[in-house]
Amino acid sequence: MIKLYPLLILLFPIISISQTFRGDPERFPKFPECENVEFKGEEECFSRTLKNKIREEFQLPSVVSEANYSGELVVLFEVNREGEFLINYVDAAYPELKEEINRIFETLPQIAPATYNSRAIHMQFRMPVRIPIEMTEPAAEKELEVINKTQPSPVARVPVTEEYDQIKTKEFENPRASSDINIPLSHELYSRFEAEVNRVGTNFHSASKPFLYSEVQPYYDFEAEIQSLQKPAESWIGRKIWNEHLFKFQTEDYWFTVDFALDLQVGKDFDSDLDVTYNNTRAAIFQGGLGKNLNFYSVVYESQGRFADYFNHYAESIRPGSEGRAIIPGRGIAKAFMGQAYDYPVAEGYLSYSPGKYFNLQFGHGKNFIGDGYRSLLLSDVAAPYPFFKLNTTFWKVKYTNTWMSLRDVRPEVTGEGSYRTKFMANHYLSYNVTKKLNIGFFESVLWENDNDRGFDLNYLNPVIFYRAIEFSTGAQSGNAIIGLTGKYKWNDHFITYGQWLIDEFSSTDVFDGEGSWKNKHGFQLGTKYFNAFNINDLYLQLEYNQVRPYTYSHNTITLNYGHTNQSMAHLWGANFRELIGIARYNTGRYYGHVKAIYGERGFDYFEDGDYYGGNIYRSEEDRPLETGVRIGQGNTTNVFYAETEAGYIINPATNLKFFGSFIYRHFDPEVNTSHNFDTGTYWFNIGLRTDIFNWYFDL
Repeated sequence: MIKLYPLLILLFPIISISQTFRGDPERFPKFPECENVEFKGEEECFSRTLKNKIREEFQLPSVVSEANYSGELVVLFEVNREGEFLINYVDAAYPELKEEINRIFETLPQIAPATYNSRAIHMQFRMPVRIPIEMTEPAAEKELEVINKTQPSPVARVPVTEEYDQIKTKEFENPRASSDINIPLSHELYSRFEAEVNRVGTNFHSASKPFLYSEVQPYYDFEAEIQSLQKPAESWIGRKIWNEHLFKFQTEDYWFTVDFALDLQVGKDFDSDLDVTYNNTRAAIFQGGLGKNLNFYSVVYESQGRFADYFNHYAESIRPGSEGRAIIPGRGIAKAFMGQAYDYPVAEGYLSYSPGKYFNLQFGHGKNFIGDGYRSLLLSDVAAPYPFFKLNTTFWKVKYTNTWMSLRDVRPEVTGEGSYRTKFMANHYLSYNVTKKLNIGFFESVLWENDNDRGFDLNYLNPVIFYRAIEFSTGAQSGNAIIGLTGKYKWNDHFITYGQWLIDEFSSTDVFDGEGSWKNKHGFQLGTKYFNAFNINDLYLQLEYNQVRPYTYSHNTITLNYGHTNQSMAHLWGANFRELIGIARYNTGRYYGHVKAIYGERGFDYFEDGDYYGGNIYRSEEDRPLETGVRIGQGNTTNVFYAETEAGYIINPATNLKFFGSFIYRHFDPEVNTSHNFDTGTYWFNIGLRTDIFNWYFDL
């Protein structure tokens, strides 16, 4: 564990200055035609202009004309603080007249709102309209009546039998594109706008993921991109398949969409005795917004599948203790299905609330990621989803992310009375744009377990104090802490360099004596990205190196490792490895493709209950055979080569549904074959339909 002393907290005073003044008296809403009208004539000008616009636009419904109807309808409406016309209620003899008045009011422009003491206010009106409408205004026609000057019309004014009819949809305008909903963690999706958010001079913070749509919208126009990919489709079925959400609804105050998602794959592992591999996922996605500040997202997956032999073997090797046949990496616990397959349901979702421009709060069940690379050594999305609460604070040149998580240890040796062992993680990440080209970030995390019915320790709710200081105050064995440093430099609009440095334990005496102490537990990442490479639009190249020394992320208290459901919360290889990754991505229109190659060296244990060489983060450090001379790759040294290529076509850009084909080659070559790690070569081909809203990692 880290041996660092706490830092002092800087407190920033906030000075509030209030002023009072006498402003203008009450003013009526103003059409542009009334800008130069004197104060005493504002009411009459507003009334006259509005009625003229209604006369010019009004089209008498045929059913009303044929009945030779003569009478009056009454409209209750308001002009809100933004100067928008909103109808509250229409009393008319024919529903066609109600529809016509609603249509006309939707065409009215946004105007200057009513004010009181120079402050914008709501203003409600009652307006009678004679039917049939005459083209010239009769002298005896009634004027507008102001019924409320500050608040919307009371709901009681609308008869209860009319409430259902008042729920009116408006044209769907893709509000998700500017909402506080998370952009799904998909490497391919994020690569489409990474060049834009990383341009020199932007104040965007690219390491704390997932991003909100509203964060990226100023740099990348999602709506324009979707519109550019629209296919001509006249029928309802055609629009839903190629262009739109399955169901969508929007009013002035709220919106939501409903979609049916798929991950249907069929393939072949050519070195397996299995005839085919497959995945059969069906999912329902429900997302939307209530008002301007609250958004929600929910997705429920029902899945069955079997995969290439190496993937199945790994999934079964990390099976839980009390139930289940396997843990599908990145998804969750699976039970047996039809003998050689797995059934693994998953549910994710969250509430996203932004009380102001500087804060966003999320409470849900899902994943998070910290870093600019393909991998993260700090917090990654390779493990199964988990409950979390997150607070993002963005101001000036700073973004500050605090995340609290509930994790589970599912191994037989820690499972008690049929239930899984609970532990908690709290971390914070401070990102600071030092210049328009340089960003640095500071990361700190601590884990603690529910020992002595401790539960969620309220000490860790403090979003600012350094967690290591709390760990010392609550007991030497109370938690496991790590710290990290991140950096990114934009050389120009096309080229960036990024990196991470992780420290899990630091003892200067042991680290600098040159003897390779086991306490030297750290890792680092160094990478580069090249956008629009070689002046080819949307060609994206990435090169990344990662290494983590043995015993990093592990702990002498067996439950306080940096893991969840038998998977790492950082790099999916755990520790005791080094790797080099190269990635190329390209997209044009609805077509996309990528090529990925990974070469790595890993160190495994020879026997599951023998000496611990530092790769499996779930083993206790006390089982180590060495105090010094510790090196990366020690133990059962294994060379790994992994190559993957995928090409596809985006069927529906609104849901990110893709048709794709992929090919994976993997060679795994340990020094000594054991029951868990043995020489294998895999050739795995897949083809399918997938709604791409999370990252699959097959590069185990």
